[in-house]
Amino acid sequence: MDQLVSFEALLFPSDGRNPHMVALMSSPMSVPDPHAPYSTLPARMPHPKVYMDYIAEGLGPRAWHYHLIEALNCMNKKFANPYVIFYPTVSHDRMPFPINKCIREIQGRSFREATAWHRNIIITKYQESPFSSMINGSIADFPILRNYFMTHNAPQIPIRRCFCDTNNPFRENPM
Repeated sequence: MDQLVSFEALLFPSDGRNPHMVALMSSPMSVPDPHAPYSTLPARMPHPKVYMDYIAEGLGPRAWHYHLIEALNCMNKKFANPYVIFYPTVSHDRMPFPINKCIREIQGRSFREATAWHRNIIITKYQESPFSSMINGSIADFPILRNYFMTHNAPQIPIRRCFCDTNNPFRENPM
C-alpha cells in the first residue's frame, strides 16, 4: 500500500474556536499534477475532508474545492511558499453550510454574508505546485492569512444542481 504523508496545516474552525495546527494527510495520485506539467515529483491528493464537518460522503475531492493564495494585495512579488485553501462545497444533506465564525470575526465590519466563508477552512503551504510539493505550515503563518481573510471573501463557486429531480432533463448525473 502507498504511503500516507502528512503536512502541518492551519485549521480555521467554523465554531469560533481559535485557529490551530492539524496534520493534513495526503496520498499519492496516479494522474499528473495539473499545476506542474513537467514536474518529476509525484502528485499527492490531500484529504482535507477529514476536518470538514457535514461534507458529502462518497464524492471524494468533488465535495471540496481549493483556492491558491500566491500574493497579498499590493505585493510586487509572489510568496516564495504560497498557500492553498481547502473549503467544503457540498454538504451531506445539500443544505448550506454554516458561516465560519472565526473568519467572520476576523473580517469585522467588512463581513458580507452573501460572500462569507463557510464551515472549517484548512490551509497549507506549497513550494512549486500545490499537489506535488506541499510543505509544513506553522502558526507563524496566521498573521499573513488573517490579513488575506480581512480583505478577501470566499470564492464564488457555481451552484450544483440537485440530481434528485428526475423530471429535470438538465440534471447532472451523479456518476
